[in-house]
Amino acid sequence: MPQTLPRRVLVVDDDPTVSEVVAGYLGRAGFSVDRAADGPGALERVAAAPPDLVVLDLMLPGLDGLQVCRRLRRGGAVPVVMLTARGAEEDRILGLETGADDYVTKPFSPRELVLRVESVLRRSPPGTVRGGDVLCGGGLLLDPAARTARDARGELGLTLREFDLLAHFLRHPGRVFSREDLMTAVWGWEFGDLSTVTVHVRRLRHKVEADPSRPRLITTVWGVGYRFDAQGTGRCA
Repeated sequence: MPQTLPRRVLVVDDDPTVSEVVAGYLGRAGFSVDRAADGPGALERVAAAPPDLVVLDLMLPGLDGLQVCRRLRRGGAVPVVMLTARGAEEDRILGLETGADDYVTKPFSPRELVLRVESVLRRSPPGTVRGGDVLCGGGLLLDPAARTARDARGELGLTLREFDLLAHFLRHPGRVFSREDLMTAVWGWEFGDLSTVTVHVRRLRHKVEADPSRPRLITTVWGVGYRFDAQGTGRCA
């Protein structure tokens, strides 16, 4: 049986102590780790050898983490876990709005970061991604095995979590999910910051709705959660 190569993680942090500690914990968890100390260096490493995931500090010289995350999103769908020394909610939400799949606030437990990285990668090829039939609904076509989603305009540039969130909605049309339900089903967490779900629903609406301010596909059920309302949703023939 061929040996499975370790998943590759790029750690981007200008603090050498933090970078060394994070790389050490990830290495002991079985990951292959590369490091960069600034934004331009991170982009060069990603271009030369795309990693499976990037652990990205928000405050970086050259280009900050938000700028790097935006450029990574334009270039592909590499998952990003963002590190921030700032605990304000607006900073966390800004990171998620930029396209980060998750975030960890400094000071953090390195073991917690490893668990977050493992959680994100479980949803990312070539991990244990749930395959199955192609899903249709609301003018959307989603192929779980190929990790592609399209509408009449063409392929949708969805992040890792956005893709899994849309797949979950398409598999359960007409059912209302609370934010706690979605965090468990899509993120695989029993607890966490529910604003993560709110931000990802908003980002997904901007990509799949004709008018995100008046959504017809992903509707809000006030006081309960969200529901996917398209007719004819389900597995495609």
